[in-house]
Amino acid sequence: MEEKYIASIDLGTSKFGLCVARVNGEDVQIVYYRETPSEGIRASLISNPMKAAQKLKDAIKQAEDELMIRILQVVVGMPRSEVEQVTASARIERTNSDDYITDEEVQSLKSIALETYPLPDPEKQIMYGAVAQSFSIDDEIQLVENEVVGTLSNSLEGNFKVFIGSRRATTALDKIFNSLEIAVAKKYFLPDVVAKTVLTDEEMNSGVALVDFGAGVTSLSVYHGGIMRYYAAIPFGGKAVTGDIRTECSISEELAEKIKKRFGACMPGKLATLSEKVLQIRLTEPFKEVPVRYISEIIDCRCREIVEAILYYLQESGLQNAIRGGVVVTGGSAELTNFIPLFKEMSGYDVRKGYPRYMFSASVGSGVYSTGATAAIGMVLAAKEDHLPDCVSAPVKVEIPEEETVEVEVTDETPAVNSISDIELAEGATGNLLNPEEFGEAVEKKKEPKKKTVKVSKEKKPTFFSIAWKTVKGAALDMYDKANEE
Repeated sequence: MEEKYIASIDLGTSKFGLCVARVNGEDVQIVYYRETPSEGIRASLISNPMKAAQKLKDAIKQAEDELMIRILQVVVGMPRSEVEQVTASARIERTNSDDYITDEEVQSLKSIALETYPLPDPEKQIMYGAVAQSFSIDDEIQLVENEVVGTLSNSLEGNFKVFIGSRRATTALDKIFNSLEIAVAKKYFLPDVVAKTVLTDEEMNSGVALVDFGAGVTSLSVYHGGIMRYYAAIPFGGKAVTGDIRTECSISEELAEKIKKRFGACMPGKLATLSEKVLQIRLTEPFKEVPVRYISEIIDCRCREIVEAILYYLQESGLQNAIRGGVVVTGGSAELTNFIPLFKEMSGYDVRKGYPRYMFSASVGSGVYSTGATAAIGMVLAAKEDHLPDCVSAPVKVEIPEEETVEVEVTDETPAVNSISDIELAEGATGNLLNPEEFGEAVEKKKEPKKKTVKVSKEKKPTFFSIAWKTVKGAALDMYDKANEE
């Protein structure tokens, strides 16, 4: 079976998630996934296409250089905010009632519903997609899609949930990729794509609420009977939490984000001894002191507001009593400490985090299995099911001689501080001394490097383009360390 590649881009408010997968039949292997800080996106809407394009250009070039490919087209997601849902219906009279109803007829019925639905403002609005709710034939009603295909009937009628969004948003999306000379293979309505990536069939049939807690938007999708029955979104998320910390502590947004990730948590009453710690931030003299508990109280207030808004929309859906599968929270901000227990306490539902299900393999880092990767991974899986064409030029395979000499520089000195995660709070003291200029940056002592030449045997030859030079150099370093141990 012919091998092909699919590239997807999640245009988030705080990050761009770029994913490249190798597809061979039903086998999907993620060969690249990386997140880079985004620009020009606000509440999932493109506010500045030029800035977004420049930032995205750098991210795409990095992927192309590392994989030694040329990305020709991508699949992308449409905005999750400012989406209106309406009900549409369509009916067809079949010319031959003795033939089975086919999937093509069902899809044709959906197209008719979309084409005939009168948009309130066609110049400003566009249809993002439709989800079939039920079908009716001569003798039966309230059939789902997989039940109606294969039946016999003189007529076929369908009811659909149609999602309407901003035309300007999709125009800006096209503008970005036209400037990058990359085609958009398909635009996906992300809530349904993400749901099929993190939810099980049992959850979707028994009833479940999917909460996508992103940086700029928090959305709610309610499933029952295997179908999305309701969708709503609020225009704020994890970035609002960062903004609250920045405002209350009078610090930069970058520093506020780092503090949130390192020390941030909901439910300050459950922080134990950590709540007694105090952060000292070097901005002016004297140092600014911020208790960890105070940061937690700031975060807790905003998170409670988000949960209350989601519960309001859940009540509005009328399906609050049909959610036997509980609530699943995904998105990058779902990793915020204690958010899941907070949601469970406030709602009374069973709540879990939504990670990408193991419907693929990966030759990249663990980040591909995180809650923040669900949109990018979901689009790849959806594109595979839609049989989209190859998205990249042929990858270059690296041939390495049977024996190659690699010169490696090794230094004995290790960094005093590697990253923010290595900084520990001082017991009994007022806390860490945090310098915004050095916060999270490596502090290294420079020494003259020693040079060691090692040989990489044929067994170390990479067989796939994605490991290329990094594998060679990494293998050399491993051999050097092992030789020193012996």
